[in-house]
Amino acid sequence: MTNTTTRRLRHASIASLTAIALTATIAASAAATTTPDGSEPASDDTSAGTAAEPVPCEAEEGRITIATGNSTGVYFVLGGGIASLISDDTPIRATAAETGASVQNIEQLVAGDYDIAFSLADTASDAVAGTASFDEPQQVEALGRIHTNYTQVIVRNDAEIESVEDMAGHAISTGSPNSGTEVIATRLLGAAGLDIDDDVDAQRLDLTATIDGMRDGSIDGFFWSGGLPTAAVTDLLSTSAGDVSFLDVTPLLPAMQEINEVYQEGVITADTYDLDADVPTMVVPNVLLVRDDFPANNACAITNLIWSNVDTLASVHPAAGELDPALALETGPIPLAIGAQQALEALVGEGGATTETAAATTEG
Repeated sequence: MTNTTTRRLRHASIASLTAIALTATIAASAAATTTPDGSEPASDDTSAGTAAEPVPCEAEEGRITIATGNSTGVYFVLGGGIASLISDDTPIRATAAETGASVQNIEQLVAGDYDIAFSLADTASDAVAGTASFDEPQQVEALGRIHTNYTQVIVRNDAEIESVEDMAGHAISTGSPNSGTEVIATRLLGAAGLDIDDDVDAQRLDLTATIDGMRDGSIDGFFWSGGLPTAAVTDLLSTSAGDVSFLDVTPLLPAMQEINEVYQEGVITADTYDLDADVPTMVVPNVLLVRDDFPANNACAITNLIWSNVDTLASVHPAAGELDPALALETGPIPLAIGAQQALEALVGEGGATTETAAATTEG
């Protein structure tokens, strides 16, 4: 067990992390003690002007498990890097677990099987609202927005599929059951006028089985939502480059944005997979989630640790190079955990994001 000194997180002192929140608390308290006519204000526990006490930004000894995704995807690789960072720099022992990804992650996070979970922002938004895959609102909060997922739709050239509409009647991998990829695949097929159960031969496969199916011809195409580059896709393209092609799904973007405005246009640059040209596509942010009862001090300490060590995590996977504390505050409509907000605002810098600004982003 490490001593008190080594438990303190590097790159941002605990004093600086609490100073911003303490200053805001003192200012809000002073403003709340009098009304414009000098009288005492009425007590109101729900007042938006009442600031929370600053969070002690130091992790407590314990164990946590991080829900990631398929073993050949970015979630798993980056989750392992985060788990190692937490274990090395705090008294928390962290492990990363392979999962089916977003929907499953949130379900098992809420059930208490995991403590932190990776998720696509569209799935997390559904969870908070209690829509789509979720029958009721899920009690989850974000530690922050992380890297971007790119929708990667690849087909075998001999299947003669030139658009999502052309997938009708074909064997298509739509991702692991209860994954964010499956959510996006279902919605893209729907936007193209196809039903996942009736119009395509949907194969609900993890990424490893999907790549095997593309190689042996048992499937004609697949959907994948992941960071860049995804190792399994790199492997497929390095061995079967002349046999497969990317599809441009951006013609379906307007219909997707009617479902959730989080869907945006992006580009898979040619150098990502040594392609002949850039591939226009649809992108979705990712978030790290916790339950709403996750200890605020641990949320603060872990958030500070992650966003203070971007270079270290980028050496684990380049997608982590996108991590930025100012962008991390933009989690709306997913509420931001109070400890995470405190850490991120401190990292943004002196006089950085205000409590009001962060609150506005979480309200979407």
